[in-house]
Amino acid sequence: QLQLVESGGGLVQPGGSLRLSCAASGANLGDYTVAWFRQAPGKERDGVSCISSYRDNTYYADSVKGRFTISRDNSKNMVYLQMNSLKSEDTANYYCAATGWVGGDFLDASEYNYWGQGTQVTVST
Repeated sequence: QLQLVESGGGLVQPGGSLRLSCAASGANLGDYTVAWFRQAPGKERDGVSCISSYRDNTYYADSVKGRFTISRDNSKNMVYLQMNSLKSEDTANYYCAATGWVGGDFLDASEYNYWGQGTQVTVST
């Protein structure tokens, strides 16, 4: 059973950077498509970025294109989300999710079977 644990969240000033990590156990994360989602209080869970199991193709929400970069290190069974030029609107709880197959939208939460517990990112002065 694949298990996911996020880390790396915290408090950062606007314009700053953070790197989130998603550590996997129980299976080879390289066999899965992995995505990052975020959810702010009172809002829906939105897809942020995804790296597919096929050729490591990457996908980004328009709101983070050019600022966030997703990557994976299969030797460490990890996926990362490098977040630069952070804005207050990036404040949310960030979740790592994985699936063996995506039939539609790579940034649709309903496509994902495995979820971590989340890590809080707060962008504020």
